[in-house]
Amino acid sequence: MAKKQFKTESKKLMDLMINSIYTNKDIFLRELISNASDAIDKLYYKSLTDRKIKVNKDDLFIKISLDEANRTITITDNGIGMTKDELETNLGTIAKSGSELFKAENEHKDNIDIIGRFGVGFYSAFMVAKQIDVLSKAYGEKDAYLWSSKGVDGYTIEEASKDETGTTITITLKDDSDEYKYSKYLDSYEIQQLIKKYSDYITYPIKMDMTESVPKKGTTNEYEDKLVEKTLNSMEPIWKKTNVSDEDYNAYYMDKFVDYNEPIMHIKSNIEGKVNYRSLIFIPSKAPYDFYTKEYEKGLQLYSNGVLIMDKCKELVPDYYSFIKGVVDSEDLSLNISRETLQQDNVLQTIAKSLDSKITKELESFLHDNREKYEEFFKEFGMNIKFGCYNNFGMDKDKLQNLLLFTSSKDKKLVTLKEISERSKDKIYYVCGESIDKIDNLPIVDNYKDKGIEILYCDNYLDEFVMQSLRNYDGKDLINIQKEETDLSTDEEKNELKKFNEDNKSILDLMKESIADISEVKFTNKLSKHPVQLVSKGNVTIEMEKVINAMPTNETVNAEKVLEINKNHPIADKLIKLSKDKKNEEIKNISKVLYAQARLIEGLPIDNPTEITNLICEELSK
Repeated sequence: MAKKQFKTESKKLMDLMINSIYTNKDIFLRELISNASDAIDKLYYKSLTDRKIKVNKDDLFIKISLDEANRTITITDNGIGMTKDELETNLGTIAKSGSELFKAENEHKDNIDIIGRFGVGFYSAFMVAKQIDVLSKAYGEKDAYLWSSKGVDGYTIEEASKDETGTTITITLKDDSDEYKYSKYLDSYEIQQLIKKYSDYITYPIKMDMTESVPKKGTTNEYEDKLVEKTLNSMEPIWKKTNVSDEDYNAYYMDKFVDYNEPIMHIKSNIEGKVNYRSLIFIPSKAPYDFYTKEYEKGLQLYSNGVLIMDKCKELVPDYYSFIKGVVDSEDLSLNISRETLQQDNVLQTIAKSLDSKITKELESFLHDNREKYEEFFKEFGMNIKFGCYNNFGMDKDKLQNLLLFTSSKDKKLVTLKEISERSKDKIYYVCGESIDKIDNLPIVDNYKDKGIEILYCDNYLDEFVMQSLRNYDGKDLINIQKEETDLSTDEEKNELKKFNEDNKSILDLMKESIADISEVKFTNKLSKHPVQLVSKGNVTIEMEKVINAMPTNETVNAEKVLEINKNHPIADKLIKLSKDKKNEEIKNISKVLYAQARLIEGLPIDNPTEITNLICEELSK
């Protein structure tokens, strides 16, 4: 029999299909099962439109058989089958899609659900096969035909014998090598796992004979091995079902995503429009153990009509929602596109944008309707939301800012920006530090407490960056009370303080001279009872300096620092007295001690602690 040649750039194109598009050899089974489902869909659809075709949907199936001795895998369907010409057209031309043609011919009709594509997907089987035989008999035809190929050299088609309508594909596996053990596909449990992973939601039963240990007849404790036909797929995905209980969703999540904790919430969508998709998204109650490591991979399971395309599609998930788990199923996605193509797919981008908006709205509702549970969520994943507010130059801050929570100085409870904005006059004040307790004890905070002004306590290392990215909320500026220019004084108080500093300029100059890395020293009226504090000038704050310098990079920054001395504290009186007594060296020593105290309050290191302790002891001993 004469061998026919493929009608495209045979070897080059087939090599591309096998080696580039499909890097995972397991995919071949998904593709062949999808094609089988496709063929059954065609027959069932025709039976709905042609009364002469009698088909009982319950009789339609896909069967998988393994032959270890002959190293073959056989996939059989009782779908529409193929004529000789269709075998030639669909399999003789690489990337020729019979399903696409079927869709084009019926595009004006409803209820067409074709998931597979002969062509590119079919040839993925050559990743594992040294020979493929396709025996097919078209519905309503007398004759059957056998298509055979060993790869790029071409194929043959000959008349054959087949009783039932449908297609049987027999794959003869390649020999095992040091690089790959093709024999694993002869293991029934391996096949079962692959079907569970990739084809669990194919809408027709996928059957396979499996050996099981069953009780012997007439006995209660004796067992024998018996060949049993099992259906390997569940057929209906949970995201397509109606009237599913929360308990069922939780059980699905815990099983599918291997989590011992129930999710804190789930979000189900069925979107119809320019792009159609279904999704089932879960918000975990606890961060996975590797969440903050490089090993963690974000992403949602991506399906096309119930067939798994990708286990973790990261393009569907923005970094600030990297904690979400779940599935997306769309009939508008092609099964046979590579990962590189998928990343540029407009359909995927549309779905991602829609999901992003949906999740944000659901979290806002969750915050409003179930505050206690939302606060639990925020304690686990609030850092992600904060990251999203300042990442990409704050591009997403407007949509995420209402999800933020901060601790209020009023009662140490979490509040939203909206809540504090409603209680604030014209500005929203905040202060940053390492912990709520340390922030609460900062010298500057007392001044605001005394005046009854509510402040946001920002104890996360991202908070300063978030606040600078937001800048304002609801028309009110976000003000860092540790900035030098932040001042609650009246004009009269400001003028009085200005004169006090001018009168004591010689003391301040001497103090600045004794401290190398300080921008300015001045007296202040911002402190109620504390002697000293550090504030910053410019865009780089003290908190930002600590965060950036703690990162494992070579980058270092220094905030422009101002040392402020409480003009109403006894230490100010002592400095003035020492100046009058011409005790400049003692002023310098006290300046170093005050600066060291201010650095300690801010959580900054002291360069020479031995010098400072000696100076303190020297002053104490006088």
